[in-house]
Amino acid sequence: MRNVEVRFHRDFAIGTTHPRLFGAFIEHLGRCVYGGIFEPGHPTADARGFRQDVMALVRELAPTIMRYPGGNFVSGYDWEDGVGPIAERPQRLDLAWMSTETNQFGTNEFIDWCRMAGIEPMLAVNLGTRGGDAARRMVEYCNHPGGTTLSERRRTHGWDKPHGVKFWCLGNEMDGPWQMEAKTATEYGRVAREAAKMMKWFDPSIELAAAGSSGRRMPTFGAWEDTVLQHTFDHVEYISLHTYLNNYDQDTPAFLASVDLMDDFIDEVVAIADAVAARRRSSKRIMLSFDEWNVWYRTRRNRAARIKEGWPVAPPILEEIYNMEDALAFGGCCISLLNHADRVTAACLAQLVNVIAPIMTETGGPAWRQTIFWPFMQFSRMGRGRVLRTEIRSPTYSARYNDPQGPINDYYDIPAAPYLKLSAVHDDKAGTLTLFALNRSLTEEMPLAVSAAGFGKVAVKQALQLCDPDLEAVNSKTSPDRIAPKPLAKVKTSGGQVEAVLAPASWNVIQLAV
Repeated sequence: MRNVEVRFHRDFAIGTTHPRLFGAFIEHLGRCVYGGIFEPGHPTADARGFRQDVMALVRELAPTIMRYPGGNFVSGYDWEDGVGPIAERPQRLDLAWMSTETNQFGTNEFIDWCRMAGIEPMLAVNLGTRGGDAARRMVEYCNHPGGTTLSERRRTHGWDKPHGVKFWCLGNEMDGPWQMEAKTATEYGRVAREAAKMMKWFDPSIELAAAGSSGRRMPTFGAWEDTVLQHTFDHVEYISLHTYLNNYDQDTPAFLASVDLMDDFIDEVVAIADAVAARRRSSKRIMLSFDEWNVWYRTRRNRAARIKEGWPVAPPILEEIYNMEDALAFGGCCISLLNHADRVTAACLAQLVNVIAPIMTETGGPAWRQTIFWPFMQFSRMGRGRVLRTEIRSPTYSARYNDPQGPINDYYDIPAAPYLKLSAVHDDKAGTLTLFALNRSLTEEMPLAVSAAGFGKVAVKQALQLCDPDLEAVNSKTSPDRIAPKPLAKVKTSGGQVEAVLAPASWNVIQLAV
């Protein structure tokens, strides 16, 4: 491969990353909560049942905000079931995942877990089987200091101080026919507006995300966002996006090219949101909350991997095992999010533990890192700062990507995917410039030449690479470090110039001192 050139200047930035960009997601789904973050009786569990081996990995992963309790689960959830004395909480049948919910872990436990982990909580309200009244009551329970029935109920439950939750989601994927009480855009827009209005009457300081369409391939996409924002524009700060990449066709080049469709998706939703603003002659800009994103396909269309018969408690479902190839596509998603830092100011990796997750556990046993753990950890820890505008000169390739909605195959043609996908982030406080680089060539090394104008002299602080000759290699209980970052040796600097050689099919992070 001929040399790939990248140019950027210190003074020209896309935007500054918001702390909420590096979030994740916990849902009452499979073993995400029970057997994941919460397992009373586990050898590492504390007095509240929080697994400390998982907590240590979460702190290493460094997510900044956590979405809870769903997801599809929230559309049938009565938040009152998950508060109060644990022995008195009801057991319910959950129609989202055909399992039994014990409610041993609820809102207050989630808040405590977030505080212990140093993570901002993000709560979703049920706008499926319930509506604005339940939503405003939940805000009062969580955020009002005291003196009312609901706030005093929280205090008698053992949480004297208000939780002060600032970010709330108005339901989830309400255009999906799989959703409990699915709605048309107008039906959802009206209930979301009324819920938002009342929630902010209780606490004007909160920020709200309206639910976008369930996906870019939904027949409702586009018209849904437009209609919903016409109803909610004056009351929300965000519209949500969801996407999951796949490799159903076992076509690795197309799989790695598909991350560029995430950029297109973001641009389309930005255009829709700004069109709504333009029609209102408004200078307000709706931000994007990409609150579900990941690689997910092996356990997605397989009913046996999604549903266990007999309404079990915390069944092992959606436990995707990620390989090296998945980590590459996942890293490309991280780059896409960084390169839209001006409008994507919140995002949540779905999910955190066991269920399509970077962390896996054995109930009663150990916890370990999946391959996708590493790109997210580096993205979160080293992606804070000003994302610079880059000019990339790279050869390209064409691909045809299968993105089915349900059982029907639906293809995108990707005519020109650059072999290099890259983001450059300048952290002025830390004095660093970090390059996140994905080499999508499966067979060729990539000689990379970077011109970092405006920085003067740069020096390599650290350079790491994630790659393996076997793209199907995975981490497991017995081989937890099979895939892990290793030093990237072929990096040198001269003034504001950086040269590196990226291995075929590799995720690379080069952090420079400036």
